[in-house]
Amino acid sequence: MSSGIIFSIEEFAINDGPGIRTTVFLKGCPLRCAWCHNPESWKREPQIMVKKGREEMCGYSIEAADLAGRLKRDEALYRDSGGGVTFTGGEPLMQAAFLTEVMDLLPGIHKAVETSGYASPETFREVLSRTDLFLFDIKLADPELHRQFTGAGNAPILQNLQTLIASGKPFVARVPLIPGVNDTPENMEATAELLEGASGLQRVELLRYNQMAGAKYPMVGLPYDPPFQEKQEPKIHDAFTKKGIKLLIL
Repeated sequence: MSSGIIFSIEEFAINDGPGIRTTVFLKGCPLRCAWCHNPESWKREPQIMVKKGREEMCGYSIEAADLAGRLKRDEALYRDSGGGVTFTGGEPLMQAAFLTEVMDLLPGIHKAVETSGYASPETFREVLSRTDLFLFDIKLADPELHRQFTGAGNAPILQNLQTLIASGKPFVARVPLIPGVNDTPENMEATAELLEGASGLQRVELLRYNQMAGAKYPMVGLPYDPPFQEKQEPKIHDAFTKKGIKLLIL
Protein backbone atom coordinates (compact mmCIF):
# COMPACT_ATOMS: atom_id res chain seq x y z
CA MET A 1 0.00 0.00 0.00
CA SER A 2 1.51 3.32 -1.10
CA SER A 3 1.06 6.81 0.26
CA GLY A 4 0.89 10.13 -1.54
CA ILE A 5 1.03 13.84 -0.82
CA ILE A 6 -2.12 15.89 -1.34
CA PHE A 7 -2.83 19.49 -0.42
CA SER A 8 -6.59 19.82 -0.71
CA ILE A 9 -9.82 17.90 -1.12
CA GLU A 10 -12.76 19.85 -2.50
CA GLU A 11 -16.19 18.34 -2.05
CA PHE A 12 -19.33 19.16 -4.06
CA ALA A 13 -17.25 20.37 -7.01
CA ILE A 14 -19.20 21.02 -10.21
CA ASN A 15 -16.57 22.32 -12.65
CA ASP A 16 -14.17 19.38 -12.77
CA GLY A 17 -16.22 16.92 -14.77
CA PRO A 18 -19.85 15.79 -14.95
CA GLY A 19 -22.21 15.80 -11.98
CA ILE A 20 -21.26 16.49 -8.38
CA ARG A 21 -17.69 15.48 -7.67
CA THR A 22 -14.93 15.36 -5.12
CA THR A 23 -11.71 16.89 -6.43
CA VAL A 24 -8.38 15.75 -5.00
CA PHE A 25 -5.36 18.04 -5.42
CA LEU A 26 -2.02 16.21 -5.52
CA LYS A 27 1.24 18.06 -4.84
CA GLY A 28 4.07 18.26 -7.31
CA CYS A 29 4.34 19.67 -10.82
CA PRO A 30 7.16 19.43 -13.41
CA LEU A 31 6.08 22.65 -15.16
CA ARG A 32 6.51 26.26 -14.06
CA CYS A 33 3.85 28.05 -16.06
CA ALA A 34 4.29 31.82 -15.96
CA TRP A 35 0.59 32.25 -15.15
CA CYS A 36 0.21 29.50 -12.53
CA HIS A 37 -2.09 30.52 -9.68
CA ASN A 38 -1.23 27.54 -7.44
CA PRO A 39 2.51 27.85 -6.68
CA GLU A 40 1.94 25.78 -3.53
CA SER A 41 1.38 22.83 -5.87
CA TRP A 42 4.89 22.88 -7.38
CA LYS A 43 6.84 21.07 -4.67
CA ARG A 44 5.85 17.49 -3.98
CA GLU A 45 6.78 17.79 -0.31
CA PRO A 46 4.58 19.52 2.30
CA GLN A 47 5.59 23.13 2.83
CA ILE A 48 4.82 26.14 4.99
CA MET A 49 2.43 28.81 3.71
CA VAL A 50 1.95 32.12 5.50
CA LYS A 51 -1.68 33.26 5.44
CA LYS A 52 -2.59 36.53 7.14
CA GLY A 53 0.59 36.33 9.22
CA ARG A 54 -0.01 32.77 10.37
CA GLU A 55 2.02 29.76 9.26
CA GLU A 56 0.09 26.79 7.90
CA MET A 57 1.29 23.48 6.54
CA CYS A 58 0.33 22.93 2.91
CA GLY A 59 0.25 19.25 2.01
CA TYR A 60 0.06 16.04 3.97
CA SER A 61 0.71 12.36 3.47
CA ILE A 62 -2.18 9.95 3.12
CA GLU A 63 -2.33 6.24 2.34
CA ALA A 64 -4.15 5.10 -0.77
CA ALA A 65 -6.67 3.04 1.20
CA ASP A 66 -7.46 5.94 3.53
CA LEU A 67 -8.05 8.35 0.64
CA ALA A 68 -10.17 5.82 -1.23
CA GLY A 69 -12.23 5.20 1.89
CA ARG A 70 -12.91 8.89 2.29
CA LEU A 71 -13.90 9.24 -1.36
CA LYS A 72 -16.25 6.26 -1.27
CA ARG A 73 -18.30 7.84 1.51
CA ASP A 74 -20.08 9.92 -1.16
CA GLU A 75 -20.57 7.09 -3.63
CA ALA A 76 -24.38 7.43 -3.53
CA LEU A 77 -24.10 11.16 -4.26
CA TYR A 78 -21.86 10.50 -7.25
CA ARG A 79 -24.25 7.88 -8.57
CA ASP A 80 -27.38 10.01 -8.15
CA SER A 81 -25.83 13.12 -9.76
CA GLY A 82 -23.83 11.40 -12.48
CA GLY A 83 -20.67 12.60 -10.78
CA GLY A 84 -17.52 11.04 -9.40
CA VAL A 85 -13.96 11.84 -8.38
CA THR A 86 -11.46 14.11 -10.15
CA PHE A 87 -7.72 14.03 -9.53
CA THR A 88 -5.78 17.21 -10.28
CA GLY A 89 -2.77 19.09 -8.95
CA GLY A 90 -0.14 20.21 -9.44
CA GLU A 91 0.33 17.38 -11.89
CA PRO A 92 -1.26 14.15 -10.61
CA LEU A 93 0.81 12.00 -12.97
CA MET A 94 3.89 12.90 -10.89
CA GLN A 95 2.47 10.55 -8.25
CA ALA A 96 1.31 7.91 -10.71
CA ALA A 97 1.85 4.84 -8.49
CA PHE A 98 -0.24 6.38 -5.72
CA LEU A 99 -2.83 7.70 -8.17
CA THR A 100 -3.36 4.36 -9.90
CA GLU A 101 -3.58 2.54 -6.58
CA VAL A 102 -6.31 4.89 -5.36
CA MET A 103 -8.16 4.56 -8.67
CA ASP A 104 -8.07 0.76 -8.45
CA LEU A 105 -9.76 1.05 -5.05
CA LEU A 106 -12.70 2.98 -6.54
CA PRO A 107 -14.51 0.43 -8.75
CA GLY A 108 -17.80 1.65 -10.15
CA ILE A 109 -17.02 5.33 -9.44
CA HIS A 110 -16.51 7.70 -12.38
CA LYS A 111 -12.89 8.87 -12.36
CA ALA A 112 -11.53 11.97 -14.10
CA VAL A 113 -7.94 13.19 -14.28
CA GLU A 114 -6.90 16.77 -15.03
CA THR A 115 -3.39 16.70 -16.44
CA SER A 116 -0.88 18.66 -18.47
CA GLY A 117 0.07 15.36 -20.10
CA TYR A 118 3.70 15.86 -19.07
CA ALA A 119 4.73 12.29 -18.20
CA SER A 120 6.42 9.27 -19.71
CA PRO A 121 4.39 7.27 -22.26
CA GLU A 122 4.35 4.31 -19.88
CA THR A 123 3.00 6.38 -17.00
CA PHE A 124 0.36 7.96 -19.20
CA ARG A 125 -0.87 4.59 -20.46
CA GLU A 126 -1.11 3.24 -16.91
CA VAL A 127 -3.35 6.14 -15.91
CA LEU A 128 -5.24 6.10 -19.22
CA SER A 129 -6.42 2.54 -18.67
CA ARG A 130 -8.07 3.51 -15.38
CA THR A 131 -9.57 6.89 -16.31
CA ASP A 132 -13.11 7.56 -17.53
CA LEU A 133 -12.55 11.19 -18.54
CA PHE A 134 -9.47 13.33 -19.10
CA LEU A 135 -9.34 17.09 -18.65
CA PHE A 136 -6.25 17.65 -20.82
CA ASP A 137 -4.54 21.02 -20.54
CA ILE A 138 -2.97 22.31 -23.76
CA LYS A 139 -0.99 25.47 -23.15
CA LEU A 140 1.06 26.10 -26.30
CA ALA A 141 1.51 24.13 -29.51
CA ASP A 142 4.91 25.59 -30.40
CA PRO A 143 7.76 23.72 -28.61
CA GLU A 144 10.01 26.74 -28.08
CA LEU A 145 7.24 28.98 -26.80
CA HIS A 146 6.11 26.17 -24.53
CA ARG A 147 9.61 25.90 -23.10
CA GLN A 148 9.86 29.67 -22.70
CA PHE A 149 6.63 30.06 -20.74
CA THR A 150 6.41 26.73 -18.86
CA GLY A 151 10.05 25.79 -18.35
CA ALA A 152 9.78 22.54 -20.34
CA GLY A 153 9.27 21.36 -23.91
CA ASN A 154 5.98 19.86 -25.00
CA ALA A 155 7.16 16.73 -26.84
CA PRO A 156 5.92 14.34 -24.08
CA ILE A 157 2.63 16.24 -23.91
CA LEU A 158 1.98 16.01 -27.64
CA GLN A 159 2.91 12.33 -27.69
CA ASN A 160 0.52 11.56 -24.84
CA LEU A 161 -2.19 13.65 -26.45
CA GLN A 162 -1.91 11.50 -29.57
CA THR A 163 -2.12 8.37 -27.41
CA LEU A 164 -5.26 9.75 -25.79
CA ILE A 165 -6.82 10.61 -29.15
CA ALA A 166 -6.01 7.16 -30.58
CA SER A 167 -7.62 5.49 -27.56
CA GLY A 168 -11.00 7.11 -28.18
CA LYS A 169 -11.26 7.85 -24.47
CA PRO A 170 -13.55 10.82 -23.66
CA PHE A 171 -11.69 14.04 -22.94
CA VAL A 172 -12.08 17.80 -22.63
CA ALA A 173 -9.24 19.97 -23.90
CA ARG A 174 -8.59 22.96 -21.68
CA VAL A 175 -6.63 25.96 -22.96
CA PRO A 176 -5.74 28.79 -20.55
CA LEU A 177 -6.09 32.10 -22.37
CA ILE A 178 -2.94 34.08 -21.57
CA PRO A 179 -2.85 37.58 -23.12
CA GLY A 180 -0.02 38.00 -25.58
CA VAL A 181 1.26 34.48 -24.98
CA ASN A 182 -1.04 31.85 -26.47
CA ASP A 183 -4.10 33.84 -27.58
CA THR A 184 -2.69 34.27 -31.09
CA PRO A 185 -4.36 33.01 -34.27
CA GLU A 186 -1.28 30.85 -34.93
CA ASN A 187 -1.47 29.04 -31.61
CA MET A 188 -5.22 28.56 -31.68
CA GLU A 189 -5.12 27.22 -35.24
CA ALA A 190 -2.25 24.86 -34.38
CA THR A 191 -4.12 23.65 -31.30
CA ALA A 192 -7.27 23.09 -33.31
CA GLU A 193 -5.28 21.05 -35.82
CA LEU A 194 -3.98 18.84 -33.00
CA LEU A 195 -7.56 18.11 -31.95
CA GLU A 196 -9.30 17.90 -35.32
CA GLY A 197 -11.10 14.58 -35.83
CA ALA A 198 -10.55 13.30 -32.28
CA SER A 199 -13.51 11.00 -31.65
CA GLY A 200 -13.30 11.26 -27.87
CA LEU A 201 -13.13 15.05 -27.72
CA GLN A 202 -16.22 16.43 -26.01
CA ARG A 203 -15.32 20.11 -26.29
CA VAL A 204 -12.58 22.69 -25.92
CA GLU A 205 -12.72 24.99 -22.90
CA LEU A 206 -10.94 28.34 -23.12
CA LEU A 207 -10.14 29.49 -19.59
CA ARG A 208 -9.69 33.23 -19.14
CA TYR A 209 -6.54 34.32 -17.31
CA ASN A 210 -7.10 34.66 -13.58
CA GLN A 211 -5.97 38.16 -12.63
CA MET A 212 -5.61 36.97 -9.03
CA ALA A 213 -2.96 34.48 -10.15
CA GLY A 214 -0.20 36.16 -8.13
CA ALA A 215 -2.02 36.22 -4.80
CA LYS A 216 -0.45 33.09 -3.31
CA TYR A 217 3.18 33.70 -4.28
CA PRO A 218 4.09 35.80 -1.22
CA MET A 219 2.55 33.07 0.95
CA VAL A 220 5.24 30.61 -0.23
CA GLY A 221 8.04 33.18 -0.39
CA LEU A 222 8.10 33.61 -4.16
CA PRO A 223 7.89 36.72 -6.38
CA TYR A 224 5.28 36.98 -9.10
CA ASP A 225 6.45 38.88 -12.16
CA PRO A 226 4.72 37.45 -15.23
CA PRO A 227 6.30 38.21 -18.64
CA PHE A 228 3.04 39.41 -20.16
CA GLN A 229 0.50 42.17 -19.66
CA GLU A 230 -1.84 40.92 -16.94
CA LYS A 231 -4.51 43.55 -17.45
CA GLN A 232 -4.75 43.02 -21.18
CA GLU A 233 -7.86 41.19 -22.34
CA PRO A 234 -7.01 37.96 -24.16
CA LYS A 235 -8.15 37.59 -27.77
CA ILE A 236 -10.55 34.84 -28.73
CA HIS A 237 -10.23 33.27 -32.17
CA ASP A 238 -12.71 31.05 -33.97
CA ALA A 239 -10.26 28.32 -34.98
CA PHE A 240 -12.11 25.53 -33.17
CA THR A 241 -15.68 25.96 -34.35
CA LYS A 242 -14.39 26.31 -37.92
CA LYS A 243 -13.20 22.72 -37.59
CA GLY A 244 -16.49 21.55 -36.07
CA ILE A 245 -15.15 21.45 -32.50
CA LYS A 246 -17.53 22.46 -29.73
CA LEU A 247 -16.17 25.48 -27.84
CA LEU A 248 -16.92 26.78 -24.36
CA ILE A 249 -15.41 30.02 -23.04
CA LEU A 250 -15.12 30.23 -19.26
